[in-house]
Amino acid sequence: MQLDSLFSKKINGLCIALTLAGACMAAQADQLADVKKAGELVVGTELQFAPFDFTENGKQKGLNAELFEQLGKELGVKVRFMDLPWPSVLPGLEAKKFDMVAGPIIVTKARKERYHFVMPIAEATVALLVRAKDSPINKPEDIAGKAVGAGKGSAQLEELKTFSSTLPKKVDVREYIDNNQAYAELGTKRIVAVANSLPNISYVAAQHPDKYKVVMPPFGKKSYFAYLGRKDDDANSLIAALDTAMLKMHDDGRLAALQKKWLGTEMDVPKADFDPTW
Repeated sequence: MQLDSLFSKKINGLCIALTLAGACMAAQADQLADVKKAGELVVGTELQFAPFDFTENGKQKGLNAELFEQLGKELGVKVRFMDLPWPSVLPGLEAKKFDMVAGPIIVTKARKERYHFVMPIAEATVALLVRAKDSPINKPEDIAGKAVGAGKGSAQLEELKTFSSTLPKKVDVREYIDNNQAYAELGTKRIVAVANSLPNISYVAAQHPDKYKVVMPPFGKKSYFAYLGRKDDDANSLIAALDTAMLKMHDDGRLAALQKKWLGTEMDVPKADFDPTW
C-alpha cells in the first residue's frame, strides 16, 4: 500500500508538472494571439524596393502597403511598417523587433531552413537592368569582365555571383546598401548593369523608359518572392493565419489585381509549400 501510495504521488506530481509545462508553452507559443492583443502587426521592410515598397511625397507606396492592408483586415489588426536598411532587416526579425518581414524575399532552400515563409506573392527570377541608349550589354553573358551592381545581402547578389562563375571572365560585382544607389551608379556609367528581380527592374524601366531597359531573358533560376517570419514555435500560429489569408486573396482575385496594378501582369505562383530551385 505504501509503495502504491508513493507511486501514485509521483504520477500525480508528474502530471501536475506536465500540465504546468503545457500551460507555460501555450502561453508562450502563440504569436497570433500576441498580435491580436496588441491590435497591430509590426512589419520590417526597406522602402527602397519599388514596386513593392517605396516612398512618394513622403508616403509609403507599392504592392506591400496595399497587400498588407488587406492582410491586416483579414486578421482584424492594423499594420505598422518599420523602415530599415536591408542588411539590418533579417537580424531585426531574429531579435524580435517586429513580427514579419515584408521585403518580399526570394525563397531559397537555405532561407527555408531558417525562416517560415508565407505563400509566394510574385515571381522573382533575376535579370539585368541596363542603360536604354548606350549599353554594351545585349544579353546576360555580355557582363563578363564588367562591373555590375546588386543589393548588399540579397539573394539577387548571390545569384549574380553564381552566374559570374560560369563566364569566361568574372564580373566585377559591386554591392549597394539599396537599389536606388545601384540605379544611380548605372545612370552615371560607373557600372554597366544592375542585377535584380524581374518585377523590380521592369517597374524601374517602365517608369524611366528613356533611361533604362531590361535585358531578356533573365539569367537566374526561376524563383519566387514571399513574406517571412521567425521559425520558432510561437510564430507558427501567425504564419498559418497569414497563409490562410493569402490563399483567400489568391482565390478571390485580390492578389492578381495587385500584381497587375504594381507588376504590370498577373503572375502564377505556388499556392502551397514548394521546393525552391536553389
